[in-house]
Amino acid sequence: MSSPGSDVTEVEDVLDEPAHAAASEPVGERPPARSWRTRADFIAVAVIAVVSLVASVLTWTFSDARATTSVTGPSAWEQLPDVTALPPSLAEVWRAPSGASQSPVVVLTPSPQTGEEKPSTVVTGDGGTVNGRDPLTGDVRWTYSRDLPLCVVSTGWGRAMALYSKGTNCSELTSLDGVTGERRAQRNGDAEPGTALLNEGSHLITTGSKFVEVYRRDDLVRSLEYGALRAIVNPGKQPRTGCTYGSVAVTSGRFAMIERCPDDAFDRLSVLKPNPDKSDEPKVFASVLTGSRNAQVVAVTEKLVAVAVPDPSRLLVFDAESGTQVSETPLDIPSTDLTDPPNHVARTFSTKTNAFWFSGSKTISLSLETLTPLWTAEGALGAGTTLAGRAVVPVQEGLRVYEQATGAVVGTIKVNREGHTGPVQLATAGPVVLEQRGATLVALR
Repeated sequence: MSSPGSDVTEVEDVLDEPAHAAASEPVGERPPARSWRTRADFIAVAVIAVVSLVASVLTWTFSDARATTSVTGPSAWEQLPDVTALPPSLAEVWRAPSGASQSPVVVLTPSPQTGEEKPSTVVTGDGGTVNGRDPLTGDVRWTYSRDLPLCVVSTGWGRAMALYSKGTNCSELTSLDGVTGERRAQRNGDAEPGTALLNEGSHLITTGSKFVEVYRRDDLVRSLEYGALRAIVNPGKQPRTGCTYGSVAVTSGRFAMIERCPDDAFDRLSVLKPNPDKSDEPKVFASVLTGSRNAQVVAVTEKLVAVAVPDPSRLLVFDAESGTQVSETPLDIPSTDLTDPPNHVARTFSTKTNAFWFSGSKTISLSLETLTPLWTAEGALGAGTTLAGRAVVPVQEGLRVYEQATGAVVGTIKVNREGHTGPVQLATAGPVVLEQRGATLVALR
């Protein structure tokens, strides 16, 4: 193979041939090779090189990779001890900014010994940074950061879910291994600002006033687009158009939502299932008018849906398959509680027997079998959680403890919240009680 130098020499030899040799060539033959050593040629080559270099630098500078920092952590994690008795007191052990979490985010990971899902990591999100933390100490185990603002952090399938804003909407969804922080599946979506991320075991659902998306499995395949689609591929596939959406609740394989449509006299309850084959054509189990305005979906199971309505305040329960109303129970809460909840999701948590709903002024315990009210916690600041088998509800003076079945008050654990009087969302990670106070996550033990 010739070297670059020898290639130039061959061109020069051709150019140095006698003029008569060229003149003797028949008419129509190709002209002799042109010299590549003019000043204009060198300038052109230099310009091309500079443009290529600048393009490469700009591509790197503005690429997602350049704007992303990922520091992973160890794959092993120490299993947290089970809590069998209520602590006599609780005190703050750590706190962290977490403006992107709407409630405490705890990743559940299968135990290496038993396979049972156990709390492994507490996730916080603030600014553009997501941190996986040791539940006991708050120490950062892993970090994932981008130069984009976070819309929300949540969890699903043993992973942390981070939704970033890239413009006007929340469009960049990234899943992170809950233990190590390694980046897994990613997806571009079109969720609205103020969305929540709801996981019911098989799907991840975004919320919004005009558009809802559903992703299937941990590879984040889109299985539903519902509402005002940006690009309509198949017109007429959506059941209704021009509607806005209130609250959303999820259960395994389906979700319930309040729709407000221009042709309806009242709010509509719809129970939907994603369609993995046709994402813009959902399967509708039931869709019925509630007979009221300002309705709020409180809870949904495979069989039933509970909807709270005002004037007067009452809880309506519908069959999730047929849409038939099966019960109606008065609620002792002000009608002002029954507005659309933050992020379109009622503040609730569930156990094997109860669903606990924070109306805005009280926490109401519902039977998970019938979704009818069992008892009410007065003066609540949030839905609560469970600790050592009992229901724990945040109140002004601390955490009030109830028997789940009867609502009997066991006692109150004092907590100093340093002047915080707003809503408090709770979760637990082993012996640690987590409180979401506004944009701050506080761990108590």
